Amino acid sequence: MNNPVHPGEVLREDVIRELGLSVEEAAARLGGSRVTLSRVLHGHAGISSNLAIRLEAAGAGTARSWLAMQMAYDLAAAQSTAPPVVRRLDEVA
Repeated sequence: MNNPVHPGEVLREDVIRELGLSVEEAAARLGGSRVTLSRVLHGHAGISSNLAIRLEAAGAGTARSWLAMQMAYDLAAAQSTAPPVVRRLDEVA
């Protein structure tokens, strides 16, 4: 996928909205803050390992799947910018 969706959008649309939860209620159930969860849901922060584990414990997929989505998103974002000048490591100086 060339432009993966931010995993926070998936969490917002496919989990929290589908369950009819408010951000405040979802954050409370996940044992986190509303502000932190809101930042993830709006794409201003990524899914951390800690949040991924909490989501798995709450029955919202696996930690690995959340982290894979985040990694795909981060990698696509990094690849969309101009790469720095890089020299091969095995090149003789």
